[in-house]
Amino acid sequence: MQIAILPEISALFVLVFARVGTLVMLMPGIGERFIFSRARLSLAFFIALMLLPVARPVLRVPTDMTGVSTLLISELLIGLIIGLSARLVMAALQTAGTLVAQAMGLGFAMTVDPTGGMQNPSIGNFLTMLGITLILTTDLHHLAIAAIHESYRLLPPGGMPDLTDILSLVVRAAARGFALAIQISAPFLVFGLLFNLGLGVLARMMPQLQVFFLAVPASILGGMLILLVVVGVMMSVFMDDLGAFLRQFTGN
Repeated sequence: MQIAILPEISALFVLVFARVGTLVMLMPGIGERFIFSRARLSLAFFIALMLLPVARPVLRVPTDMTGVSTLLISELLIGLIIGLSARLVMAALQTAGTLVAQAMGLGFAMTVDPTGGMQNPSIGNFLTMLGITLILTTDLHHLAIAAIHESYRLLPPGGMPDLTDILSLVVRAAARGFALAIQISAPFLVFGLLFNLGLGVLARMMPQLQVFFLAVPASILGGMLILLVVVGVMMSVFMDDLGAFLRQFTGN
């Protein structure tokens, strides 16, 4: 009898691993590109192994191949949607970094983003790496793992998720990410507006002054001083917002 239930246990584990693996690959902090793929797969494997007893009462394996395939696609889709929503909120740091770089006049300073492998402003890469470091040091990734556990209560398996709910979650996550990016970069947007307004007045009052040679170093110096003062508040706002977003999946 123990040998007879092995195919069912194997199918259950594959279905659980489909959701957990997709979530782990996209979760903030533990699903970053610079973390070795084997490490992420090993973490997903052990999390799926621990969640198997939790998912077994609510996860029924169909007897036909079509039902199994449909359920597997459903689990992959649920993991993809939750992970992508968290990733959209995480992308607020890169968006905020782009706005900050434009306000400081450092939009041309591009480096390779280790989390995405693309060319992005250096300020955005700095904020992203700082955010990932804070997520790991403050154990916020534990909240992400708890969200994986609670996803079986909020989104139980057994069919394709509703398209309206999926679109609503993605749109709310994207809107939250953009709003958070504007909130984080607000001091630099105000600084850029006032600085450029002052330069315009100065250029009208003193036409012979080479405004460009004065503006670039002044904007970089002023932006760096503001960044030094407000970076702690910026990251505190981001961590609070990301934590609130993940807690909605844990029911806390």
